[in-house]
Amino acid sequence: MPKKIKKPADCIAPLVVNGLHGRFLRIPVSKKNKRPPSEILLIYGHHSSLERMYAIAESLSRHGNVIMPDLPGFGGMDSFYKIGEKPSLDNMADYLATFIKLKFKNKTLHIGGMSFGFLVVTRMLQKYPEMTKQVAGLVSIVGFLSYRDFKFKKSTYLTIRWLSSICSTRMVAGICKYLVLRPLFIRWAYVVQSKKNPKMKDADKVERDKRIDFEIKLWQCNDIRTYMDTTVTMMLVNLTKIKIGLPVWHITVDTDQYFDGRKVRASMRKVFKKITVYKAKISSHAPTIISNSDEVNSLIPKEIRKELAKIK
Repeated sequence: MPKKIKKPADCIAPLVVNGLHGRFLRIPVSKKNKRPPSEILLIYGHHSSLERMYAIAESLSRHGNVIMPDLPGFGGMDSFYKIGEKPSLDNMADYLATFIKLKFKNKTLHIGGMSFGFLVVTRMLQKYPEMTKQVAGLVSIVGFLSYRDFKFKKSTYLTIRWLSSICSTRMVAGICKYLVLRPLFIRWAYVVQSKKNPKMKDADKVERDKRIDFEIKLWQCNDIRTYMDTTVTMMLVNLTKIKIGLPVWHITVDTDQYFDGRKVRASMRKVFKKITVYKAKISSHAPTIISNSDEVNSLIPKEIRKELAKIK
C-alpha cells in the first residue's frame, strides 16, 4: 500500500525553470492497477498556491499521477520581473510548455486548468499546436477565454482595469506590498466585507477566520505586481480567434460572481472541437480553500474524474 500523504509539504519539491525558482507538487497514484496510471497535470488559477489546490490534487491521485507546478509570481515562485520579463500570457504559456517538456517528455497527459490557469493552458496549446498530440483530455475548471466572458457592469470593469494597471507599476506595487497588504489590514478588509464576499458569506465565525487566515497567506506569497499585471491581462484577453483541435470538458457554476456561463460556453465553442458542460455544486466562482473530499466532489463531477483515469 502506498504511504498516505497527509499534508502538502510531503509531496512538494523545489522547481527551477529558466532561472525562476519555485515549487511543484507531485502525488503518485494511490490506487495501483495492472495497467500504468494516467498522468494528470493541474494548473491553478489567479491568486492561488499549491496549498490551495492540494485537496483537489490528492483526490484526483486516486485516478492517476498528479503534478501541479507553481506559476511564476504565484505561490511564492519568483516572478518574471526577476529575469527582466513581464508576466504576459505568452510568457506564462512558454513556461508551462517548458515544464511539460521537462516533467512529461513525450507522455500523454490530462490537463486541468482552473480559471486563469485554463487561460494559460489554452494559450500554450495555441502557441504550440504540436503539443495537442500529448493531450488525452482537457478540463476547464471554471475557465474562460475572453474579457467578454465577464459579467461585470461596464463601470466596474473599467474601474478594475484602471486600478490594476496603476497597481502593476513598480512603485505602486511596492507601496501596496509594504504598506497595504499587512495582515491586520487584510483581516479587517475581509471582516468588513464578509456579508457581501461570496467566499465568506456562508461561513460561521470559526470558518470565516480560517478562510481569512488562508487569504492572508495567499496575499503574502503572491507577487502583487504579477497579480495586478495578470488582472489587466484578463480584462483585455481574447483567445477566441485561434482554434484548438481538441474537445474540452467545462465545469461551470450557475452562481459564478465573475463570469457569464452562456458567454463562456460561446467562447469555448469558437476554439474547441467540442464542449461538454458539467455544473459544479458550489456557490461561488471558487472557494478560498478546498479542504476535503466532499468539497472536491462538489467541484469536480464524477464523470470527469472517471475520464481522467483513462489512458489514450
